[in-house]
Amino acid sequence: MNNTHPSVPIPKNEPVLSYKPGSKEREEVKAAYDELKNKQLDIPMTIGGKKIFTRKKVNISPPHDHKHVIGTFSQGSKKHVKEAIQAALTAKANWEATPWEERAAVFLRAADLLCGPFRAKMNAATMLCQSKNVFQSEIDAVVEMADFFRFNVQYMTDMFRIQPESAKGIWNKLEYRPLEGFVFALTPFNFTSIAANLCAAPAMLGNTVVWKPADSQIYSAAVIVELFEAAGLPPGVINLVFADGPEVGDVIFSHPEFAGLHFTGSTAVFKHLWSTIGNNINVYNSYPRIVGETGGKDFIIAHKSTNVDELAVALVRGAFEYQGQKCSAASRAYVPKSLWTDVKAKMRTFLKEIKMGSPEDFQNFVNAVIDEKAFNKISGYIKKASKAKDAKIIFGGKYDKSVGYFIEPTVIETKNPKYLTMCEEIFGPVLTVHVYKDDEYAEILDVVNDTSPYALTGAVFATDRLAIEIAHIKLRHAAGNFYVNDKPTGAVVGQQPFGGARASGTNDKAGSILNLFRWVSPRTIKENLNPPTEYRYPFMDES
Repeated sequence: MNNTHPSVPIPKNEPVLSYKPGSKEREEVKAAYDELKNKQLDIPMTIGGKKIFTRKKVNISPPHDHKHVIGTFSQGSKKHVKEAIQAALTAKANWEATPWEERAAVFLRAADLLCGPFRAKMNAATMLCQSKNVFQSEIDAVVEMADFFRFNVQYMTDMFRIQPESAKGIWNKLEYRPLEGFVFALTPFNFTSIAANLCAAPAMLGNTVVWKPADSQIYSAAVIVELFEAAGLPPGVINLVFADGPEVGDVIFSHPEFAGLHFTGSTAVFKHLWSTIGNNINVYNSYPRIVGETGGKDFIIAHKSTNVDELAVALVRGAFEYQGQKCSAASRAYVPKSLWTDVKAKMRTFLKEIKMGSPEDFQNFVNAVIDEKAFNKISGYIKKASKAKDAKIIFGGKYDKSVGYFIEPTVIETKNPKYLTMCEEIFGPVLTVHVYKDDEYAEILDVVNDTSPYALTGAVFATDRLAIEIAHIKLRHAAGNFYVNDKPTGAVVGQQPFGGARASGTNDKAGSILNLFRWVSPRTIKENLNPPTEYRYPFMDES
């Protein structure tokens, strides 16, 4: 019997490799990219540890080269979702009974394998099928994923150490049980690390999971499963299914043992799922946990004391890295009139230099948006802006889907702070700027707060400390992740726990102990060390 109480390795943020010319990591990822690009994979579902192929195949193509097929995935059905639920429930007893340190070991090993032999392959898969340049892939698919695994192990042990006080003659304990039933992870295309964490965080705590990734992320999802298997994750703990969303939902949300939803995606979908769960509440054996991170209409507000160069860099990086397909991307900005001419000139210089194309060319800063649906939506906003009376396109505005789904980084200037693209989430490389009068800083902060239903990320730029403090106060509820003199993207696990409120989700802060609390059902245990043998109390005596 193992009666140790091990200390886990102290987590440190994984270093981001440079991929500079001549580096080993650059050669390795280029070789991995070429290998994957030039062969076709047939990707199965993984249910109960078994690889499930179906006759219905769906083509997989890179967004930047959509006519080139690099593989297929097996489309599943309700039958496969039911099998995945049963596999999760079958695996649950043994996995729940597995000592926490053994569960932790799986994910610690996964982190080290990811940063070692899996690094090039995970990056290449993400670059190829999600059209990320190598730096954006590295910080997501390797660094952040490894950080999630390592820091969550530390947070798990920190949580277990939170125990109640014990009075004389009493021993009180708090047991952190996994949820009864199975957890459903519904994950997005844009971050490979989020897809992995939405499965891994509940599983680390003894839950078993049914996982449906976005179709456009299936290619790298298959590598995540390969990583988990190499790390020793038992069959059935995480089950990967590919089926249409409504079919999956019909099965998942009508099952009595549905215990929790771990979601990242659109606000509209999350609201629909919440409503469905609410309508089915009498079906479930327990009240399901609902954890979701959804949309954003993220802002940068600049004060007249702002450094022009710092602001221009934040606008370009914050708005256009990964084609603006981050829920944290800067998509609206408020710039004082006295700075705008210089800021605009600086941005023009940057945007003229930026190259767009395939991620296999490392000189390209911007790549393709994820698919034709996204392309049509984003270009639709650009078309409207080109015809608007109260807005004008000052940079970019061109788009072409003949080879890949390419949209130029586009900047719209508007006199109307409530113009369409200042309010609605676009999820693409479009930034809208409103220029305000210098002496209306306090008023424009109120506009920032009231314009959008979202409250995910935002940033204030200023050197005047009072201006920063005013923004802190007025924008207290406008962003769950608030940045001072920095772009509103790039939250680091262990440093800036991520999540927002309002229409941006439940703010359960992925990458922190707060998220892990959602995947346990605590049990209080009181042991009386010397139980009484008389029922009477002293107050009952006559004298």
